[in-house]
This record gives sequence, C-alpha cells and structure tokens, in this order.
Amino acid sequence: MTAALAAAVQSALGRSPRKLSPLSGGCIAEVYRAELDDGDAVVVKSASRGDLTLEAFMLGYLAENSELPVPAVRHAAAELLIMDYVPAGDRIDAAAETHAAELLAALHGITAQRYGFARDTLIGPLAQPNPWTESWTDFFAERRLLHFGRVALEVGHLPADSLRQLERLCGRLPDLLGAVAAPSLIHGDMWGGNVLVRGGRIAAFVDPAIHYADAEVELAFSTLFGTFGEAFFRRYGELRPLRPGFFEVRRDLYNLYPLLVHTALFGGPYARSVAQIAGRFV
Repeated sequence: MTAALAAAVQSALGRSPRKLSPLSGGCIAEVYRAELDDGDAVVVKSASRGDLTLEAFMLGYLAENSELPVPAVRHAAAELLIMDYVPAGDRIDAAAETHAAELLAALHGITAQRYGFARDTLIGPLAQPNPWTESWTDFFAERRLLHFGRVALEVGHLPADSLRQLERLCGRLPDLLGAVAAPSLIHGDMWGGNVLVRGGRIAAFVDPAIHYADAEVELAFSTLFGTFGEAFFRRYGELRPLRPGFFEVRRDLYNLYPLLVHTALFGGPYARSVAQIAGRFV
C-alpha cells in the first residue's frame, strides 16, 4: 500500500484503508480496491494526468438521468476518484446479454434535440468533442471520424492516405447512413472491460464516454471486441427494432470511430482496419 494514496483516501473519506489491491484500470489512472478500516470497500482511481472529475461527472449524469447501473461516486478531484466497489467478475453470458439489452434500450430511449452534449467528455484518455449539432452526419464526420483521424495522424499512427480516405468517405455518409433516429443518450465505450456482471445480471457499467448520438454507434461498438452477440441483439431488437442495413453497412461505418480511437492510442492493426473499412466505401 502506498502511504501517499492511503493518506489521500483518509483525507477524502475520513476513514483509513487497511488494504489496497490493484485492479485492472483505464489508460490514465491506477485503480485499486480499498478495504476500509470499518469493513467497507471502495474503488480508488489515482491519476497524475488528466482530470478524474470528468469521469465522476459522467457517472453522476447517468445516475441522475437514467436507470443504467453505475457505481456511486463518493469523492471526486482531479487526481483522485473514489467510487462504490461493485462485486462482479462473472462472464457475460446469454442472461447477462439479455439484461444488458434491456438496460441499453432504456438508456437509448432518453433523447435530446441535437447530437452532442452540453460539454466535451472523454473516451479513455482522449478528449471527445461534443458541440451541439443538428445534423448527425455532420457530427459523426467532423467530431468523430475526422477529429480522431487527425489525432491519429498527428501522433504518427495513421497514414495521410487513410485520412484522405476518411475525408472522401465523409462526403458519402448521408447516403450510406440514410435516415437516422433521434439523438439517444449512449454510454459511449461499450466493450467488455466496462461491463461488470454478477450472476447473469449486469452489476454496473463503468468508464462512460457519454453523449447523444445515433444509438447504433453503441450497438456497433458492442460487437467490435465481441462484447455482446445474438442474445443481446435478439432482446434489443424486440424493444427497439433495428433499421435494415445495420449489420451489412452501418456497423462497420460506426466502428470506424472506436477503431480510430484505438489507432490514435496504439496504431498497428487498428490503422489497417480503418483503411480496410474506409476503402470498402470509397
């Protein structure tokens, strides 16, 4: 246990941790399970860069404006975030997928007048620009594909030819995406590491990247790393039927967004996937 982190928890909560155990975490913070001296347990995130109050804001927004299960925030500062510890660790089975579909269908039923959000948010360690925008294709093109394409180019992870592909693709988005549903509130970072499961139920969703978007962005992301599958889409489709063409066209288009985020962070095969998908449509 680091003395400095233990002292910070003591100062924030007025209770001393008797044990700190490392947990898998995000890109910008060290994450621990802290057992407090009264037997309570919390999750502690400690970061020397970034601002953890933005993650706390996003969790608070979901807690106040939706029924999505998220950890309650106990303390938030730029370098220290303390949340409830949510017991979990089970695999995402068919029962959990069905429950997730019900929770996300309800979340996506929360709508706004425009796409974006009242403030910029984060996806992983990267700033996620969210200016309110009337047109979904404009928002997705400028604030997702081109923005993160430029970020990936600047760090040397995306070739200039691929960015030019994206620019041509953006000109085709109105035809490729067609009529889009109203802006839906989305979690925004829907991969398995952010889905906590216990006993066939979703215990919590963590590490959100919230904004109002076409809900299909969330659905596409959930397939990118195999988070959800047939059981999820069967139940989700009963609650919010998908427009034709999602699996054939729009899933790959929408997954360009998380692929560009991963390209900016890691490069390598993610950049090749971006080029392959973009090349399919231009």
